[in-house]
Amino acid sequence: METIVFDVGETLVRDDRHWASWADWLGVPRHTVSALVGAVTAQGRDNADALHLIKPGIDVGEAYRAREAAGRGEHLDESDLYPDVRPALAGLHELGARVIIAGNQTARAGELLRGLDLPADLVVTSDEWGVAKPSAEFFARVVEVADTVPERILYVGDHPMHDLFPAQRAGLRAAHLRRGPWGYLTADDPDVVAAADWRIDTLTQLTPIVAELRQPA
Repeated sequence: METIVFDVGETLVRDDRHWASWADWLGVPRHTVSALVGAVTAQGRDNADALHLIKPGIDVGEAYRAREAAGRGEHLDESDLYPDVRPALAGLHELGARVIIAGNQTARAGELLRGLDLPADLVVTSDEWGVAKPSAEFFARVVEVADTVPERILYVGDHPMHDLFPAQRAGLRAAHLRRGPWGYLTADDPDVVAAADWRIDTLTQLTPIVAELRQPA
């Protein structure tokens, strides 16, 4: 296995701050947003639908720009990372694997992630590429920047429909992470169990997996 590619939200980064900031902006309790995100997740809907339930007709992009203009835009710092992120990425680097971060995020999120100086060879977002998961175009770009054949790429994420299934359709190997609402909700889903090359509870479990895969045949 030559290249390990990571999703961002609820794989590397906790979404607590993201949804809390939207709750504060919309003037509703943070628990309300969290509960609605959980509800739409359970229904198989996009997380952003929670915002439409709170404020029907909201233009999320326009609201995002208004938040930025008001100085209440996106923020990421070390506290937003899950504690296993740096050890896992560093361990994979030590094995000689190429490490890439590529997920559905804004261009601003990409800037903030790069500012954290993570042990990664490349950090890129869907906004920067102009294509988003689960599109085949997104995973074609992943293969392009990984600079190797698809079967030598492992994509790691929590969301079956955005991460696991489209990665495998593109010919990549895939690890499903039991983390975040989608990860926990779908961990034992028969389709996920059947499809995932690996099912993990922490990113540090990847190190021995990749070490074994990188051993000479």
